[in-house]
Amino acid sequence: MKAAIVGAGFGGLSAAALLAKEGFDVEVIEKNEQPGGRASVYSEKGFTFDMGPSWYLMPDVYETFFAAFGKKPEDFYTLKRLDPAYRIFFGDGDPVDIRADLEEDYALFDSFEEDGGEKLRAYLASAKEMYDLSINELLYRDYRSIFDFLNGRLIMQGSRLHIFENLGTFVRRHFESDRAQKIVQYSIGFLGGAPQNTPSFYHIMSHIDMTMGVWYPDGGIRAVAGGIAELARSYGAEISLDEPVRRIEVEGKRATGVVTEKGRHDADLVLVNADYAHAELDLLDAAHRTYPEKYWRSRVLAPSAFVIYLGLDREVPALAHHTLFLDRDWEAGFERIFDPNRAAWPENPSYYVNVPSRTDPTAAPPGSETLFILVPLAPGLEDTPALRERLYTRILDDLEAKIGEELRDAVVVKRIFALNDFAERYNAYRGTALGLSHTLLQTALWRPAHLSRKVGNLYYTGQYTHPGIGVPMTLISSTIVAREIAERHPRG
Repeated sequence: MKAAIVGAGFGGLSAAALLAKEGFDVEVIEKNEQPGGRASVYSEKGFTFDMGPSWYLMPDVYETFFAAFGKKPEDFYTLKRLDPAYRIFFGDGDPVDIRADLEEDYALFDSFEEDGGEKLRAYLASAKEMYDLSINELLYRDYRSIFDFLNGRLIMQGSRLHIFENLGTFVRRHFESDRAQKIVQYSIGFLGGAPQNTPSFYHIMSHIDMTMGVWYPDGGIRAVAGGIAELARSYGAEISLDEPVRRIEVEGKRATGVVTEKGRHDADLVLVNADYAHAELDLLDAAHRTYPEKYWRSRVLAPSAFVIYLGLDREVPALAHHTLFLDRDWEAGFERIFDPNRAAWPENPSYYVNVPSRTDPTAAPPGSETLFILVPLAPGLEDTPALRERLYTRILDDLEAKIGEELRDAVVVKRIFALNDFAERYNAYRGTALGLSHTLLQTALWRPAHLSRKVGNLYYTGQYTHPGIGVPMTLISSTIVAREIAERHPRG
């Protein structure tokens, strides 16, 4: 049985491996010149950049995925736990480091407020409880109706889920100081949300990064994508590159194949890992769409991003592997991203700097540094060279001032990637970098479905579907949909 997979992101690659292992004849058809999707790689003058994901979190999910093949992550790449896990510059003081040793983090929170360490200990215990519930009951299950969501165990746990309380309110009940509140909320950006529109359930992110740790795979996230691609190929999956899909062909209520710029690929089923909105609006006729344009216009999109790739001819010791710069008035920053009436290019944004060369000597030439600087942007904004250069200047001014060091005279590689690039390279709806935000009504049952409601053998995986945004979530999404495909299309 032939399975055609549209898109070689983490969702497409992992689904290809799982389906090929089950005996399907799998072909992955990728628009761009390399596998990995948003985890693309950019190299110039000896500098190598992971263009997209840069945090390796939830190592247990990767272990579970590879265990399905009798493998371990270390069969494909070597992991190193980062210490410090990350560094934070606040708007009004010296930086602080979040360490791999929780006792040091408890002491840090004690310096923020009275009994801060005990408060953090209790907060992380709650986050762990929710994480365990998620892994065991929520994340690996598909949701087709409210009855799937409200099973007996979840109803009993309902009061502890705090699903109707937002993260911002939940955090303020636990911590008084601005610094403590920001540290336990910053990671909500990984879910493409803001504290005021994300359910408090997602405080599990603090357990994920502070307790489970922040890791780095030697060679970068690209090594993980390469490992999964290697795994898929080892089971016979084919990966075709530089072949944009132009149409999913449907006869009656069944997909019969995909048409690309190079020809037609017949298929017994089609699995889409490309941008969900793009697939529905651009690759399918209107009669075969589960979600029309009106649906997508009504969604809360996760942010786009303004990304600066810089290669410097010297090292920058003030920066850790992961460094966050959190603005004093970050609530105004969230409004510029999520409030349609105030959406605009930022004035004084919070931003993130990734310096993989602090850990990985292959990321930059000796004595040099590779910087990946990310600023969240509202999706759908106008994107012009003038706006890009203005924000670049603003960010570099701020970064140089906070670390007390000139950087521009050391730049030997510079590239900017923003809204128009996300739309062009990844067919991203309105230039979003991540897909749909994790609001209450865009979680679990209320995310776009894995199975088309109009086409019986058309499936979807990736960050738009349950469980959502992030590389671990896409691996789980593919596990869910591959299991469903194997059950509905059994191999003899």
